[in-house]
Amino acid sequence: MHLLIMGPPGAGKGTQASRIGGHYSIPAISTGDMFRAMKDSDTPLAKQVQEIMTSGAYVPDEVTNAVVADRLVADDCADGFLLDGYPRTLDQVSFLDGVLKEADCELDAVISLSVDADELVARLTRRGATDGRADDTPEAIRTRQQVYADQTAPLLDVYRERGLLVEVDGLGDIDDVTRRLFAALDQRAGDGALVASS
Repeated sequence: MHLLIMGPPGAGKGTQASRIGGHYSIPAISTGDMFRAMKDSDTPLAKQVQEIMTSGAYVPDEVTNAVVADRLVADDCADGFLLDGYPRTLDQVSFLDGVLKEADCELDAVISLSVDADELVARLTRRGATDGRADDTPEAIRTRQQVYADQTAPLLDVYRERGLLVEVDGLGDIDDVTRRLFAALDQRAGDGALVASS
């Protein structure tokens, strides 16, 4: 099972990704988590990522691609994976296509969590107040949403055209979203587009 999960900041991707990973017995791989984990690593690639993150700069595509490619050949990805936070650009889509082709596998589905923008702002503003996150102001949240919409809409179009997109309403109780998500994936499996879940 080879899956991607996409959705705007605060849509609950991380929470749902871990549940999907557990359900299908595949690793849920977050690029953000991978970058953070590299702080304790001593490889040349890790040092490059550490320097970029310390400077506060955006990790460029070629470095992100290298990190993802390195992660996807790990033993725990032999039976599949769920990528969260990658790809984010059309160039990354092309790179991932190449990695999958080289590994002689292909994506089974691309999950898109859709959430009403105003509800998302309210949700993240509450999180900011609760967790003390200075970047969760309504203005900053709307800026991140716009960046996501601008950069990610073309990717969703690509995967929709390939017949891979599974759109799920990301609003509501976490368990309700999980049920909707598995129902959508099971429907896809029933249509013969996915292997049946365990």
